[in-house]
Amino acid sequence: MSVIQANNLTLSYGKKPVFSNLDLLIPEGKITVFIGSNGCGKSTLLRSLARLLKPQEGSIVLDGSDIAKLSSKEVARRLAILPQGPIAPEGLSVQQLVKQGRYPYQSFLQQWSLEDEKMVKKALEVTRMDELSNRSVDSLSGGQRQRAWIAMTLAQNTATILLDEPTTYLDMTHQIEILDLLFDLNEQENRTIVMVLHDINLACRYAHHIVAVKDGDIYAQGEPEMIVNDHFIREVFDMECQVTADPIFGTPLCIPYGKGRKPIRKRIVNY
Repeated sequence: MSVIQANNLTLSYGKKPVFSNLDLLIPEGKITVFIGSNGCGKSTLLRSLARLLKPQEGSIVLDGSDIAKLSSKEVARRLAILPQGPIAPEGLSVQQLVKQGRYPYQSFLQQWSLEDEKMVKKALEVTRMDELSNRSVDSLSGGQRQRAWIAMTLAQNTATILLDEPTTYLDMTHQIEILDLLFDLNEQENRTIVMVLHDINLACRYAHHIVAVKDGDIYAQGEPEMIVNDHFIREVFDMECQVTADPIFGTPLCIPYGKGRKPIRKRIVNY
């Protein structure tokens, strides 16, 4: 069953078309990852699914409803999006940022409630940001800052979360930390996660469903184990490589060809 569906979607920036007559299904309760070379349109496609970019033709269906016919607050109650490189106002605390996630539930008649307080508290705890709730966002490390923004999206309490390159500019430790957090949200709360990632190996490790974008179209989509191989990487990324099984998880592992230091002698090294 799909939670988001694109039908005959045509997207463009100005007069330049990005996608034409594209069809796409996002499976419910799974982690879907968009991959592809730089500039192929991954982020454009993600933005259109969140109604941040209006299509020239076609439609986006969210939970069975045409997203164009829903109010902004209704969309925000069903779907949360974290764009790439968000910036918080200077001096804003983590708690103040996370509270912004409750705006879809506020109105003239419905002010801050115990339910809002509960959702903010839960979001801070799940992301392990509760002890940093009084810190200013701009004083945090990269990984902490990204967790704070994810906490804000969780406070929206939506079944579907879209993230545009959530691990960009993070070191390896914080990349795994963020992806593990999203994995747990999917496993424990059945959240539908859709994200753009650059690292093909991490995409294969965490995704149930991969969507490969190339030349304004979907080149392939499906389980990583079913579609990712040497030919796939060559076609999507124009790169020669060897794809083998990850020795820990068994998921596809891409080893690119290229130049590198040759070992002096063959030996077994425990890295």
